[in-house]
Amino acid sequence: MKDIELRCTYLLLVVVLQIGLSSTGRKKAIWMDCGIHAREWIAPAFCQYFVNEMMKNLDSYITPVLNVDGYIYSWHNESLELTPTLTHTHPVFSSPVFAVVGVSTDCCSQTYCGTKALSESEARAVTDMLGKLSEDILAFLTIHSYGQQLLVPYGHPNISAPNHDELMEVGLGAAMAIKAVNGMDYTVGTSPDILYPFSGSSQDFARQIGIPLSFTFELRDKGEHGFELPEDQIQPTCEEAYAGAHHIISYAHDKAFYSYAATVTAHCGPHCWQPGSLAPSCCKLGELQESDETHLFCQVWYVTLL
Repeated sequence: MKDIELRCTYLLLVVVLQIGLSSTGRKKAIWMDCGIHAREWIAPAFCQYFVNEMMKNLDSYITPVLNVDGYIYSWHNESLELTPTLTHTHPVFSSPVFAVVGVSTDCCSQTYCGTKALSESEARAVTDMLGKLSEDILAFLTIHSYGQQLLVPYGHPNISAPNHDELMEVGLGAAMAIKAVNGMDYTVGTSPDILYPFSGSSQDFARQIGIPLSFTFELRDKGEHGFELPEDQIQPTCEEAYAGAHHIISYAHDKAFYSYAATVTAHCGPHCWQPGSLAPSCCKLGELQESDETHLFCQVWYVTLL
């Protein structure tokens, strides 16, 4: 009934989407948030684009506009600065290096980090949710603008992620996927290396609690239009960013599921499994073996695809 009311009341403004399929049991997931910084208007646009294209065999937790009041404020005021009148414009997450580099304790500063870690309700909500889901989340993506960059943890210049090489490899692959769409170049690296040092970000927090793949997307452009990206660049920006996100998510998916498949090929036989196929040929219905790991794998595989 609610769907019908929405369509009738906001016929030209609202499209009601059926997202995902019914499922029993807990699946692996990806996290994506957009619009944590009020003036980065292209970010919420990308989240809306992404929900139409996302993979169906993973759960997705997507927040299209994380900083709602700041986002609305930015649309009705001429200045796009991170104004001190809105403490929600730059929420800072819990971190062992909170307020050490790249932030300010001056409430009049554009990089004001709040009075303490998790001082803002949005940051607390995300932190609580991630804490509950951390074992299931394969990739954490937070979408920002601008700069055409893919940032990997950590924002502190003296701290490196334990899987830094993997993050860089996956990030560079995502940058190649982005470039293949419209020819746009994205730079990959830690914030201290390619942008500036900062601490207390959601990207760093996600990696800190054990989510292996954590990335910040800084979308178009490189400064010509800045936060006020022209309308004709919204669609191509979303298309190329989706290609980059898809590369990361596909890598996370394949690592989680295909790596386990490799451990059962000895039972299944080398002819049964080809990476990229829907399932090992020996996992076809009616051919499951009750007594070995193949059976367990096939059960997991088919449940995952449902």
